[in-house]
Amino acid sequence: MPTWDSAAADDLWTKACDKDRWLGTTESLEQDIRHVSDASLWQFRIAASQSLVEFARERLSRQLAASGASPEAVDEAKRLFDPNALTLGFARRFATYKRPNLLLHDPERLLRLLTDPQRPVQLIIAGKAHPEDRAGQALIQEWIRFVRRPEVRPHVIFLGDYDMLLSERLVQGVDVWINTPRRPWEASGTSGMKVLVNGGLNLSELDGWWAEAYTPEVGWALGDGQEHGDDPAWDAVEADALYDLLERKVIPEFYARDASGIPAAWIERMRESMARLTPRFSASRTVREYTDQHYLPAALAYRERAANNGAAGRQMVDWQHSLEQKWATLRFGEVSVETHREEHVFEAEVYLGDLDPKVVRVELYADGIDDGSPVRQEMEHVRQLAEASGCHVYRAVVSAARPPAHYTARVIPHSDGVAIPLEDGRILWQR
Repeated sequence: MPTWDSAAADDLWTKACDKDRWLGTTESLEQDIRHVSDASLWQFRIAASQSLVEFARERLSRQLAASGASPEAVDEAKRLFDPNALTLGFARRFATYKRPNLLLHDPERLLRLLTDPQRPVQLIIAGKAHPEDRAGQALIQEWIRFVRRPEVRPHVIFLGDYDMLLSERLVQGVDVWINTPRRPWEASGTSGMKVLVNGGLNLSELDGWWAEAYTPEVGWALGDGQEHGDDPAWDAVEADALYDLLERKVIPEFYARDASGIPAAWIERMRESMARLTPRFSASRTVREYTDQHYLPAALAYRERAANNGAAGRQMVDWQHSLEQKWATLRFGEVSVETHREEHVFEAEVYLGDLDPKVVRVELYADGIDDGSPVRQEMEHVRQLAEASGCHVYRAVVSAARPPAHYTARVIPHSDGVAIPLEDGRILWQR
């Protein structure tokens, strides 16, 4: 977190939550930051906007001077933008799946949105494409052509040479961070996480981290959470939705001021974003969870396997060798199902040969529905058939809400203290 927060953000969080807030548990941060007043939060954001505008002016003027622009153009760049206007940020690698030009779907509508004299909006674009990505470079060129239009130039800045310094200043100063990837290609979306500590808000596709983080109180969401491929018609639908969100929700909320000149609804959304999301989407929380859920259990498992001169470890190796030698002989016999009102009752015959039933797990499996988790219902060992050597009968009861054909019996390895399927990925499926 300290890599990306501004000095002003660090000061605000320190006053609310103490200096060591990121070094321990973060349970109290949510309530602590909620105690910061509206006036303090708004002054914090005004200062952030002022700092970003000054940085953007200086960087753009140097960029123009280096490219051989006229002294008049360089001088003009030093006066661009208004610290009191709503500032949108969009910066990332330019690749087609990120749809960096979704905002440009209707250039004239975007221009009307930017140039409203009562509620002006300004946009900072930054990013670069891979040297071999011609399509990504074409997207940048499209933005450059738009920015160079005389009526656009006062309202949009494209900053070149995108790097960590530029990213740091953008996430510290923008009011709204926009992200428009084509679902499901967004791996994470860490830039959107970086604005949280600085009081910026997110308007993003429901993909990556935002699919997990979004609620109406903390920002704005684009899309329906489904996958539509690279359908141009769907891109057009989402572009219209993006314009609608900006015109009807984001911009009006930013400019709706109370008697003190504070956008109360905006500040409330900003406070909720900072309180709820900053502690969750941080390296502090991630490292703590890895430590609690993975590193410490792994260290404990190692000690248990190494104890008594590795007795448990040798036992595990013997178990694996036994599976290697006998797994090929495993097979399913008859698998039957009966439906009684609201339940399916499955019975499966499994021929284990001379394998001990304790070294395997028999279960019913069904794929998840609507992005839900798969069903994995362990089947109970009910008897061994005397007339068939090595044949064991397993039974399981599941809800009849899904048809029997959705379920498949399978056998997987099992041993206490062994991570399956990490340490043994064998699976025998019912045919």
